[in-house]
Amino acid sequence: MKPILLSGIKPTARVHIGNYFGAMKRFVEMQSEFQNFNFIADYHALNQMLATPQEIKQLTLELTAAYLAVGLDPKKTILFRQSDVPEVTELNWIFNSLITPSYLQSAHAYKDAVAKKKDVNMGLFCYPVLMAADILMYDSNVVPVGKDQQQHVEIACDLAKKFNHVYKKEVFKLPKAVIWEGESLPGFDGEKMSKSKGNVIELFEAEESIKKKVMSIKTDSKGVQDKKDPEADLIFAYHKLFSAQMIDELRSRYENGGIGYKESKDILFANMMAYLKPMRDKYFKLIKDEKYLNKVLADGGKRARKVAEAKMTAVRKVIGVR
Repeated sequence: MKPILLSGIKPTARVHIGNYFGAMKRFVEMQSEFQNFNFIADYHALNQMLATPQEIKQLTLELTAAYLAVGLDPKKTILFRQSDVPEVTELNWIFNSLITPSYLQSAHAYKDAVAKKKDVNMGLFCYPVLMAADILMYDSNVVPVGKDQQQHVEIACDLAKKFNHVYKKEVFKLPKAVIWEGESLPGFDGEKMSKSKGNVIELFEAEESIKKKVMSIKTDSKGVQDKKDPEADLIFAYHKLFSAQMIDELRSRYENGGIGYKESKDILFANMMAYLKPMRDKYFKLIKDEKYLNKVLADGGKRARKVAEAKMTAVRKVIGVR
C-alpha cells in the first residue's frame, strides 16, 4: 500500500498562485507516490464564521474544480468534503475527552486570536482537536504543512500517544509533519502574500484583473539601460515561475541593461497567461458542471468514510461504547 498523505483546505477564499506553487502542484506530482487524502475542510470554516453558508457551498465547489483543473485525478486522489465523514466529529469528541483546556491554551491559533483581541469561540479553541481527528482517522503517514501549522501535527501525535496509552492499545499511528515552505513568492505589493492583505493573484480571476495586478508590481526607479539585480527584483521572482523557457535571456538583460520594467511586466503577463491557460480552460468548463463536482466529492466521501468507519469500529470497541 502507498503511504497516506493528508491535507485539508478551508473553503473561505479562492486559490492563488502561492497556493498552487506552494502546495497544489506538489499534490499533483505526489499522487502516484502517495495515497492522497485531500479534503475540503468545511467544518473548520465555521471556526470564526469567515464565510456565509452560501459562500462555503460555492467555494467548496470552486476548490474542487480548482484541484481537478490543476491535475488531481479523482481515481488516484481521494478528494472529499470533511462533513461527508461524520466519524471525524465523533472522534473529535472522544479526543476532547482526553485533552485539557490548559494544553489547548498553548495552541498558536488560539494565542494569536487572544493577542489580537478577537472573540474566541469553542470551534477555534478546539480547532487543533478536530484537526487531529482529521489527521489520525486515516492513519496518515505524512501531513504537509507550513511552519506555522507544524504544531497541529505535534498535537495530533500527542493525542495519538495519550489515547494509545490510556486504552493500552496501539490504535493510532503517529503522523510525520513534512514542512513545505513553498516558493518564496511575495505578493505583488512586495509584502508577504496573504489573502487578508488582498495582494494575491488568483489562479482563476479575470484576465484583466491579473494584468492590472502584474502591472502594479512594485519596482525601483531604474531606467531601461540601467543594470538591475534580478534577485532583488519582484518581477523577476515571478519570472522564475512563469518564464522558465527564457529565464537566462531575461537574467542577462537585467544584469547588462536593456530591459525596462514595463517590458518585463508585459513579458511576465504573457508568459503567466500561457502557463495558466490549460488549467484555466479546464476550470471554467468544470465550474459550470455542479453535478459532476458534487459527484466527485460524494465518491471521494464514500471512499474516505469506508476508511473512517473501520477506524471508528476499532476505537469504539477499545473505549467500551460498543
